[in-house]
Amino acid sequence: MVTLDVRPQLLDALSALRDRVAAARFPLPLAGAPRARANRDELLAQLDDYLVPRLRDPESPLLAVVGGSTGAGKSTLVNSLVGRRVSEAGVLRPTTRTPVLVCHPEDHHWFSGMRVLPDLTRVWVPHQDPGDDLLLPGENPARVLRIETADTLPPGLALLDAPDIDSLVADNRTLAAELICAADIWVMVTTAARYADAVPWHLLRTAKEYDATLVTVLDRVPHQVVSEVSRQYAALLTKAGLGDVPRFTVPELPESAWGGGLLPATAVAALRTWLVHRAQDPAARQHVMGRTAYGLLNSLKSRMPELAGAAAAQYAAALRLTSAVDTSYDSEHARVRGRLQSGAVLAGDALKRWRAFPLDCAPGELLDSLVESLSALLLCAVTAADERVDEAWRREPAAAAPALTAGAPAPDSAEHRIGLAVRRWRRELEEYAEDEVRELDRSLAPDPEVVAALVATVLLGGRRGRTAGESLAERIGVHGALRLRDRGGSLLTEHVDRIMHMERERRLAPLDALDVHPEPQAELIAALSLLQKER
Repeated sequence: MVTLDVRPQLLDALSALRDRVAAARFPLPLAGAPRARANRDELLAQLDDYLVPRLRDPESPLLAVVGGSTGAGKSTLVNSLVGRRVSEAGVLRPTTRTPVLVCHPEDHHWFSGMRVLPDLTRVWVPHQDPGDDLLLPGENPARVLRIETADTLPPGLALLDAPDIDSLVADNRTLAAELICAADIWVMVTTAARYADAVPWHLLRTAKEYDATLVTVLDRVPHQVVSEVSRQYAALLTKAGLGDVPRFTVPELPESAWGGGLLPATAVAALRTWLVHRAQDPAARQHVMGRTAYGLLNSLKSRMPELAGAAAAQYAAALRLTSAVDTSYDSEHARVRGRLQSGAVLAGDALKRWRAFPLDCAPGELLDSLVESLSALLLCAVTAADERVDEAWRREPAAAAPALTAGAPAPDSAEHRIGLAVRRWRRELEEYAEDEVRELDRSLAPDPEVVAALVATVLLGGRRGRTAGESLAERIGVHGALRLRDRGGSLLTEHVDRIMHMERERRLAPLDALDVHPEPQAELIAALSLLQKER
């Protein structure tokens, strides 16, 4: 006998585990990511819609969810179990748009609130034709749960008619899977013509994996082949390890063939008796709840490590992508430092201007050419780093994430940002020059712009700028020249480092926005460990 024994500590541990599952993200397109996302969503649905509410309210009614493929006769079966039309049935497919939950009037309060299926809007009109439109204006039919009451159902039992699990409408398929996750009892309906189809068998195997309380209904079976079809279906169930699952057969009748929506009571009497017994017999009820709830709890032993492994794979991939960016930018940053030390900026037009300075070149023109040359050096480094990143990322499947496929920032935007940053360095250098000149005798003080042009040439010209250092010392003194060179050098290093860091961070920003961290792996395992301890 499996009974439900719930302690507050277990619920607390389960709620903590639920939060860890909800926080897990798998944004990078790795091979196992789609499965991990599907497993997380399914597990969340089972925790939110079934396990947590069931453990909190073990006295609430049993919920039997009737699921199956298109045209299996789910709505007709539910109507017949209730004894009146509560769910629309017909020949048009898919027939079930809005899921319908039917319970005894005394049990209405259990389902009118958000205890189970909290993401679905409740619509309850006690005496409404099931074919009428009950949707609120602008309401998505796939996210509405219609509540019906019927005193023909015993207290303690509720039936839920779910959309087709193979519906052409994606929202219907998603909702059908979500509703099944909320069930105490899975009622899988298939037909004599489609009992070997892949879709119902996927659900049957899932129910077996979670050790859920499961019932199968073989519907619309022609009386001439009842024995043969039942034998073949039983053989398939046994082969799949489901031989002990209760099986019920519903014959093909005019009401089912033409969508009348209501079968004779005798056609569904055996199934109804089985369901009512589970709801009304305390021992049977405890067994149903205990088996489904603890089956789901036991499944966490394998599902949580699988999620944790997928989270670890995500972080490892993110580390590889980050490392490619860091390696590329570190290499180019080192190259920039080497080029600055060798005086590579004082070349081309900048060198031409320096040689013409001060007779045929104004200090502002020299500063302009040095700023342009420094900007070009930094832009070349950033472009080269991004090209190396692109090359490394092409070998990484994770880099195919939509947020990352935009690649490096546009060259023109990088050019603009770098230009602004270098011009800011120039303005601060000019302010340093003004500070030094201000300390000199006014009658002997040189033009601050000339001083700024000379110190910039010293800092960016390497050996070619040696004469600029001598000229600077002549104008503001040796100590002033050394002091200005030190301050200007520190300022140059600070700005170059900031520019390279800024561009590196911009390249990493889309990856950082995906929020892939190492914590989820450990948190998932820790949450499972705590839950196992409380059990």
